[in-house]
Amino acid sequence: MAIRVVRLGTPRANGEALRVGTVRRPPRGVPKSEFAKRDFYDVWLPTVAPTQEAMDIAHAAVTDKDWAGFFRHYRAEMKRPDAQHAIALLAAMSHAVDFSVGCYCENEAHCHRHALRELLREAGAAIV
Repeated sequence: MAIRVVRLGTPRANGEALRVGTVRRPPRGVPKSEFAKRDFYDVWLPTVAPTQEAMDIAHAAVTDKDWAGFFRHYRAEMKRPDAQHAIALLAAMSHAVDFSVGCYCENEAHCHRHALRELLREAGAAIV
């Protein structure tokens, strides 16, 4: 059992089951009834998504230093009690069921899911 970290909206891998969207907003222009059918997500968990303030930092990032600032900011946000509980829950679930978490960003190196992967691993999650 483990967590797979994915780009939402991409075809599911063989055997990929439940997808958890760790994004602030639902996909634009997609009816809610189509989220799972179009391989976005089955369940939405915005608790571990970056805030708008963090997203503004990411959208302005150009240099490696800028991106490091975004990741520092996001990790600080994930110290909130609700985020810590959600991360602990996902980590615990990873030992009982297979599921995926993800975001829309094309480049994981410039996406919060890069840091989320690390946070989940630090919380003891099993990750593919």
